[in-house]
This record gives sequence, C-alpha cells and structure tokens, in this order.
Amino acid sequence: MIDGRTSALTRFARRFRRALTPLVQWFDTQGNQLGLLWRRSLQLRVVVMTLTLSAIVIAILGVVLTSQITKRLLDGKISGAVEQMDRARVTVEARMTGSLAPDSVREKLEAARMDLSTQAGGSAQSTRPAGSFDSVLIVPTVGGPPIESGPADEIPPGLRRYVQQGLVAYQFTTVDDPVGYRGQALIVGSPTTSDVSALELYLVFPLGSEARSLSLMRGTIMVGAGVLLLALGLISVLVARQVVMPIRSASRIAVRFADGRLKERMVVRGEDDLAKLAMSFNEMAESLSRQINQLEEFGNLQRRFTSDVSHELRTPLTTVRMAADLIHEAGDALDPALRRSAELLVTELDRFEALLNDLLEISRHDAGMAELACEQLDLRLCTRAAIQTVRHLAKEAATELIVDLPEHPVIAEVDPRRVERVLRNLLANAIDHSEGKPVLIRMRADEDAVAVVVRDQGVGLKPGEEKLAFNRFWRSDPSRVRRSGGSGLGLAISYEDARLHNGKLEAWGEPGAGASFRLTLPLIRGRKVVGSPLPLRPAVRRRARQAAVDGAPDPTVVELPSPDQLILEYPVAQQDPDNDGGETNADQDGSDSAIGSAGETGR
Repeated sequence: MIDGRTSALTRFARRFRRALTPLVQWFDTQGNQLGLLWRRSLQLRVVVMTLTLSAIVIAILGVVLTSQITKRLLDGKISGAVEQMDRARVTVEARMTGSLAPDSVREKLEAARMDLSTQAGGSAQSTRPAGSFDSVLIVPTVGGPPIESGPADEIPPGLRRYVQQGLVAYQFTTVDDPVGYRGQALIVGSPTTSDVSALELYLVFPLGSEARSLSLMRGTIMVGAGVLLLALGLISVLVARQVVMPIRSASRIAVRFADGRLKERMVVRGEDDLAKLAMSFNEMAESLSRQINQLEEFGNLQRRFTSDVSHELRTPLTTVRMAADLIHEAGDALDPALRRSAELLVTELDRFEALLNDLLEISRHDAGMAELACEQLDLRLCTRAAIQTVRHLAKEAATELIVDLPEHPVIAEVDPRRVERVLRNLLANAIDHSEGKPVLIRMRADEDAVAVVVRDQGVGLKPGEEKLAFNRFWRSDPSRVRRSGGSGLGLAISYEDARLHNGKLEAWGEPGAGASFRLTLPLIRGRKVVGSPLPLRPAVRRRARQAAVDGAPDPTVVELPSPDQLILEYPVAQQDPDNDGGETNADQDGSDSAIGSAGETGR
C-alpha cells in the first residue's frame, strides 16, 4: 500500500515538473532578456539606480516624519486628557456626597456622568482641551458586583489595577461600543476622594480625528513621494539622455568610421565637457583619416611600382634567359669553371623568373584583379599533380611522402591552377622543414567542404609564429636554406588563393613537433566555410603497441621531446611501385594520426 502511494506521488511530481517546465523556461527567457537589457543600457541603469536610491531616501524621511507627527499628536492628546481628568474629578467629587445607599449611589453616578457628558459636549474650547469624551464610573462592592455607570466593559483590567492602587494612568486601546464609537481610543483613569470610597473615574477619548489626520498626512506623503519619484525619474531620464546620447552618437560614428566612412564626424553643441569630447573625437577622426589616406596612397604607389617593375623586368629577363640558355647549351665546349658558371646563371635565372611571377601574382591580389577560373573536377587530380611537381624535392631531401586520399572522387567547383599551386607550396614548405622525416598529405570531405592537411615533423613553430606564417618574405629561421628555391611569397599567395575561394588556410606548430597546414575549401563556389572535415592539431597517442599478428609491419613512430614521452603515429603505408620519389600511399581507413592535422605556416 505504501509503495503504491509512493509511486502515485512520484508520478504526480513528474507531471507537476513537466507542467512547470514551460513556465520556468519563460521566466528564464525573460530574465535573460532583462539581464541583457540591463547590461547594455547605461541610461536604464542610471534611471533605475536614481529611482531606487530616491525611493529609499523618501521612505526613510516619510517614516521619520510620520513618527514625529504621530508622537506630537498623541502627546498633545495625553496632556489635554490629563487636564480634562482633573476637571472631571472635581465635578464627580462634588456630586458624590451624602447617602451611601446602593440606589442612591447608582443615581448619583448617573447624575455625575450626566454632568460629565454636559461638560464634554460644551462648545467652548477651554472646556474640552482633549476633545469629546465618554465617562465611566465604577464603585467596587464587597461580595457583589460593582456599581457601574457607562461602558465599563471597555476599560482594560490592567488599567483598573493601576487606578485601584491610587495612581492616575492612561492606556491606548481599541474600543467597540455597540451604540457609540468604534476604533482606537485613549482611556485615562483616576481615583477620587469623595464620600463614596474607592470610586474609579475613567474618561474615554476617541482618537478618530487623530487617526483621520494621520491618514490624511500619510496619504499626502505617499502622493508627494509618488509625484517626487515621477519627477526624479523624468529628471534622471533627461540627464542620462544628455550624457548617453553623445556617447551613443560617438559609438555609431566610430562603427561607421571603422566601416570606411572616413568623413563621419560628431556634432559639437555648446562648450561643456561633452562638446570637448566631440571636438577631441573629431580631431582624432580627422588625424586617422589623413593617416589612412596617406597609407592607402602609399600602398597604391607601392603596388603600382611592384607591378610596373615586374612587367618592365620581363623584357631584359627574356633577353638574358635566351643568352643564358645559349651559353648553357654550348657548355660542353667550355672549360669546367665556365660550365659551372653557366649552370649557376640558369639556376638563378629560374629563381628570378619565379620571383617575378610571384610578384605579379601578389600584385594582382593587392589590386583586386585576381579572378577564379572555376570548374568542377576531382580534387584528387590537383593533389596528385602537386605531388608529382615536388617529388624531385622529396627525393633530394630523402623525405618520404605519405599520401592519404579518399577512395571516391571529391568533386568541387574550384580553380585547379590555384589549388594546385597552394598544395605545391605547402608540400615544398613541408619538405624544406621536415629534416628528412616523412611528410603526410591527407584529404577528407563532407557534404559542405573538403580539407587537405600537409603535416611534417620538422623544426615546428614557436608560439605566435603561426600568425606570421603567411606574411610576405617571413621566415622562421633566416639561416635555413630553401631546397625549393622559393621566393618567400608562396604561402602569402596561397593564403590569398584560399580566401579567393571563400576558403581558409590555417597553420599550427610546436617546436620539435613539426607543423600542420590545413586548406579548407567549399565544394560549391560562393559558399562560406564553417567547419572542416579534418582537425588542425594532430592527434597525440601513447607509444604504439606491437602488432598482434605476426609478420604485420610495425607503425612508424617518432618520439617527441616531452616529459611524458608522447609519440606521434603514422598510418601503416604501402610502397607505391610506380613512384620513385619516396612516396607511399596510406591506408584509406581515415584513422587519426598526429601527422593528419593541418595548418599552413610561413616558414
């Protein structure tokens, strides 16, 4: 039975939580929106804080003022009541003389009470200093009920004990006379010295007029506080607006200025601090505008100079090339020193021509004249063409190329010439810095993009150098010899080519752990790249376990100089009998390897 009740309570609790979930989510949403508005609006914070502090101050002042006024009213009421009690006691004592028979005492009490009523209803202010009142007369009896005149039930027992001890006392209480006043009242009690022993006299002073006065005063304070808060709110809105509006204007103008609208300026009104801020902002904008224009003119001149020089050098270069080729062809008839000089001349002319081509290409990018000649093709063809181009470099450097391409075609809308050039530059850069260790090139694709990673295990990059990798003519180690004979512009041109495709070219590296370059391109022209099918950082594994099957080749492992001796792991590779440049094809299982991460580094 208990289990059944527990199960029913559990189900009820679950249904209750499910029913409250939308309400809780709504409150969370509203709270988040209010929090966002509070953080973003300086004017709202100023107004709310002003009203909050003002409300606290007004509440404190209202409490103090109400307390003081109430105290003064009650003190005046008590003073008037005590004075009235002295007069009433004289009247009662004058009436209560003579016979002490019970009937006579009751009649005299009624007569005395009638005299007090006449006194309380007098028109002269001097006759009723504490206002109108009702009277109660009580004569205790031995062994029987007291003789009373007036609403004796309204007299508190505690007050009667003080009066019976011969003291004049008063007490604030609530009275509920069925035929008279109902509400707060001041009751003053006093003993008398008449012929009737132990006669107790009580005067009941209603506090209705005082309560109405205090209520009116509180209402007046509340209305005044509301009006004052409203006025303070409007004042704070106006003041905050005068301060916030110039700041918002400066923010909007700064955003437009950053967007290239260099003629945007703030409006200067008056001579106050905000006007000085606007003038300072305008002076800063004017100075920045001049400097930006100067830099743009200088950049245009520099690009024009580079383009003109590159074009002008082509004519003498062609002439020198023809002469050098003629001398080189006749090298057999020359002595060994001249033959070597002819070979060096041809080699340097090749480098010079490559440098001119790179300068022309980078000048097209700078001028915004570079265009894509896109076509749909299998990107594996571009990758194989780039590998074929750098195979002789890998052979000279005794560097193994590990190729990991998908089994199925990867169709993308790209410019094949530019993509091949990017991959060629990345491979040549990796071979230059691999120090004879294997270089991996891996390609993967998803429904939106394709990524190609070129990974080496050479000298790597120092922290922060991955951001400098694509700078023009930047080298991580100036003393290193370029086997590829590059001009120093290859990675910069590759970066521009990737951006021209709406793609990304990224770099990662660590000293002694090598570097990774990742090219990510959209499969459809015009789309932006959001993610990448391959990671940029390599996967790091513990030392590879020995193969479980006898005869299986061991994986290639390279130890990292780290405290825990982590190692990088290549996928098992098979030699390609058609390749003579040290190229191997990796398993197509897509397994993670440290060499399968990407990033391009200008080194």
